Amino acid sequence: MFYSLVSIPTANAQTVVKFATLAPEGTAWMKTMRQFNDELVSKTQGRVKFKIYAGGVSGDEKDVSRKIRLGQLQAAGFTGVGLGEIAPETRILDTPFLFKNTAEMDHIYKMLDVDFRKIFESRGYILLGWTEVGNVYMFANTPVTNPDDLQKVKMWIWEGDPIAEATFSAMKIKPIPLSITDVMTSLQTGMINAVYSAPATVIPLQWYTKMKYVLALPIATASGAVVISKKAYDSISKEDRQILLELGDRHLKALTSASRKDNEKSLATLKKEKVTFTAPAGAEVIAVFERMGEEARHALVGKLYTKELLEKIETALKEFRVKKKT
Repeated sequence: MFYSLVSIPTANAQTVVKFATLAPEGTAWMKTMRQFNDELVSKTQGRVKFKIYAGGVSGDEKDVSRKIRLGQLQAAGFTGVGLGEIAPETRILDTPFLFKNTAEMDHIYKMLDVDFRKIFESRGYILLGWTEVGNVYMFANTPVTNPDDLQKVKMWIWEGDPIAEATFSAMKIKPIPLSITDVMTSLQTGMINAVYSAPATVIPLQWYTKMKYVLALPIATASGAVVISKKAYDSISKEDRQILLELGDRHLKALTSASRKDNEKSLATLKKEKVTFTAPAGAEVIAVFERMGEEARHALVGKLYTKELLEKIETALKEFRVKKKT
């Protein structure tokens, strides 16, 4: 989950990509971006490089999106929240209980890649590559094994995120909207006592230190991507644009693999830290959660994406699951 800006080329034709991210140093995201930058500098002989700002020092994704619209920034790497500011259609990838495993995710991302690239370009952006934040879990200070248990928690919601709003609305709870940068303080004061996050995110942000339980059922998979404004992209030489595209695709695919491994390790770390994993109270409860996910997805038709896009994805997933069984 990161965001960036590309400066106007200087007299020596060097383009400095000022890159900021919510991800702290030491995470898979930051390690990948350092490697991406090293190779970018080498392949372009210093004509294009990143200047990286980690840990959310440039603000929340909504802030960065606004700055891009104002022309103060020219490029960004976003989670689904930021991507939704540019291309709301992509938020369908973040909807609850859509995917059951990584094979399904990879299949749908590949199927929609060309279509989504065209959408980004029509909005004035070039997609450098997709990545994945990871499976999203619900963390709380009281055990959660079914939807009724959620009535007992003060759940945080990322302010202005329509996916989270629809999800928790389907679960019949009223979350507390806050910027992601205000979550830790709100946990400390008791304003909230429940959050949702990928394991590899909740650890470096230290949210897990205020949590006792996690529902051992992912509610969604958080998407991410790196985009650059077409205006800034076009200002780079054709040769360097090709290098940027090739490196972006390769390194961000590697980041998805690294993020998946990082999240698996983080789950093990949480268990060692005595965070209790509570299983859903039976298959019927899982089915209830999945029906709530379906309700949330359909509630967003006409707001973020079309009915046709939703049906296309749901049909493709059904066909994919049948093929996997045969």
